[in-house]
Amino acid sequence: MSLTSEERILKTLRHEEVDRIPTFEWFVDKKVIEAIYPGLSYQGFVYQADQDAICVDLNYKNEELEPNIYRDEWGIVKKDTGESHTYPIDGPLKTMRDLDKYEPPDPHAPERYVTLESELKEHQGKKAVILHLNDVFSIPSRLMGFEHFLMTLIEAPKLIEGIIEMCVEVNLKMADEAVKRGVKIIYTGDDFAHKHSPMVSPSHFKNLFFPPLCKVMGGYKDRGLYIIKHTDGEIMPLIDMIVDSGIDCLDPIDPTAGMDLAEIKKKYGQRIALKGNVDCAQTLTFGSVEQTIAESQKCIEVAGPGGGYIFSSGNSIHSAVKPENYIAMMETHRKYCNYPIQV
Repeated sequence: MSLTSEERILKTLRHEEVDRIPTFEWFVDKKVIEAIYPGLSYQGFVYQADQDAICVDLNYKNEELEPNIYRDEWGIVKKDTGESHTYPIDGPLKTMRDLDKYEPPDPHAPERYVTLESELKEHQGKKAVILHLNDVFSIPSRLMGFEHFLMTLIEAPKLIEGIIEMCVEVNLKMADEAVKRGVKIIYTGDDFAHKHSPMVSPSHFKNLFFPPLCKVMGGYKDRGLYIIKHTDGEIMPLIDMIVDSGIDCLDPIDPTAGMDLAEIKKKYGQRIALKGNVDCAQTLTFGSVEQTIAESQKCIEVAGPGGGYIFSSGNSIHSAVKPENYIAMMETHRKYCNYPIQV
């Protein structure tokens, strides 16, 4: 059985038989790509490294406020740190009056989908083209500024509910546009936790975030989309709600937060697929090639059997990842990825 990359990922998300464990990363830093394959673009790297997906963001305009400080179409103010991702500083919503006057980005604007259309035209059918949308946490928290967001959870939960509802509706309209263009898989990148615990209490999550999480995930599913849910951190107090929301796959089972891939596979592997989780904060960044190989082997050994597993790092391949370690990780996958799994 020989599958295309797109078929391999779709079958994995459906827990169907595949030829090998699929693999891809949400992000591979250009410095790492340049060190491994000089001169290659991200898309060229995906093909050269035999990865299974190309990940795409929507297009947003950015207004420069001062050097290295920008405001995007959501009104979120961000700082350019020189790395590939900007750092959110503040947002436009502080009160219910702000929300009443607020105009979100137009989800139907044709320019929002220029990159997506280009990537689908070039790669669909050969690679899975996976679109980044959002669910209930990242955009609302950035629209308020994170500290103000946390305070408002206690002081004005109705405002939080209103902001989340608005964000859900915008993302579902973006999903409509994505489906029209042929998107089959999305991932939502909203982090719910940090290294030691969720960012909000389980009770707050259940009352404020779980109902709209079910709404947005259900909306994506109603549109025929497969959902890979990304969240870093120690999510065990929330994991049942996350799984119950209707996702198809959970990523990245964060090893730096003590998340155990084998435990999650045993408990939830019949309900959802899993993606992860070679440690990119420690092993890939500070460890040896030998440590990388051992950890990669362990991930394949505990999560690969029975299917429903996508091999990847525990987040992404950021600029500090040692190229030789990432090469070792990819080579280990190639050596052991074929079914039946034999590590």
